[in-house]
Amino acid sequence: MQQTNLEQELIQLSKTKWDWMSERKVEALAALFHDKSVFVHMGGAWGKEQELDIIKSGGIHYKKADIHDVSVNMMGETAVLLNNVTLLAVVGGTSVTNPFMVTEVYVQQDQSWQLAALSFTKLLTS
Repeated sequence: MQQTNLEQELIQLSKTKWDWMSERKVEALAALFHDKSVFVHMGGAWGKEQELDIIKSGGIHYKKADIHDVSVNMMGETAVLLNNVTLLAVVGGTSVTNPFMVTEVYVQQDQSWQLAALSFTKLLTS
């Protein structure tokens, strides 16, 4: 199915976000993350400031997200992206690789997109 320009823009924004996370570009991420954003990980759920602190400190270092597939569902001024990824990260000093379905919710605020939610669901692989 052909993607619209808006869907392509959101997919690119998501890819850029993964780059910023791996490069620990906290200032860029702080501008992207909505003030009320939520982050759901295998180890818990928290808000924007804790996620930024974890990235900055290296508590979780998102090294590389291999994106296998992305879909975009538009609902007015809200976009839901589903990313099938294999994520290489360093968590608490240990390197881990996991297959995830990552749900990203973006909302349009003042003519720009902000990340409202990021949720990692570990996939069972055979």
